[in-house]
Amino acid sequence: MDAGELLENAKALAKQTSEYQGHLPPDAPAGRELPEAARAELLDECEDQFSQLQQLQNEIALAETESVQNPAFQTVSRANALTAELKEWQELQPKLLSSNPEVLLAVGKEELSRLNKQLEMVLSCSQAKRDKLKDVLKSEQEWLEEKKEVLKAATERVTALQDESDRLSEKGVLQDMKKKIQRVKDYHDNLLETLSDLLEEHFPLPHQEGNAKKKRKDLLPEPSVDLISLHDILELLMNKLLESPHEPYVEINGTFWPPYTEMLLRYGIASRHPEDCFKIRLEAFY
Repeated sequence: MDAGELLENAKALAKQTSEYQGHLPPDAPAGRELPEAARAELLDECEDQFSQLQQLQNEIALAETESVQNPAFQTVSRANALTAELKEWQELQPKLLSSNPEVLLAVGKEELSRLNKQLEMVLSCSQAKRDKLKDVLKSEQEWLEEKKEVLKAATERVTALQDESDRLSEKGVLQDMKKKIQRVKDYHDNLLETLSDLLEEHFPLPHQEGNAKKKRKDLLPEPSVDLISLHDILELLMNKLLESPHEPYVEINGTFWPPYTEMLLRYGIASRHPEDCFKIRLEAFY
């Protein structure tokens, strides 16, 4: 027997030993154990196969030693071994190690039990991963809802700003400014009217005093010119200040009643020119 044939026999025996698992019987009822006779039979078959494997390994080792000493023989042996292996793979038919149904049943039960444990582990890992993914999904959904609320608020704000921008167009700004100016004018006229009434009531001209001061009036000399009222004096000072703020002084003439002029100066409403005492101006209260 040459090295190629030995190698073929060893491979065939190894395949017969390992491929019996591919032809397992269907599930058997639980609770049955392998009988002692079947166990002993299986052990005997395993020992026979093991002894055959050892014998083949010894023959292969011996053949390899001879092939090392003869290189030409080694090349031919390898070619023959590869050819035989190819033919064997093409014609190989699966063969069980044992034909005892009780042995096959026990092996199938063991294989199913191992597979069941592996599937349980896979199921547990899948459930844990599923729970983790649920938590991640929940947090992502909450984040999405928050972003939707922010987007909604931002959209409403942008819409409000656009509406306000449309309202505050050039024409709208002009009309609003006109309304404000008109309100200021009305308020100014109201103030002037109130001031006029107040001055007319409490600061009349000398010739407009009441009957209670007629005797005192008769003792005073008549003014040589027509005096202007305190309201007119203040209006003259204000107009001068607004028309020519660089030169707001008004010259005091005979129409200014001296008591009114002194009152304005004493209470800080007006002030004299630093170089001309006959000129006064309205104080800049702003």
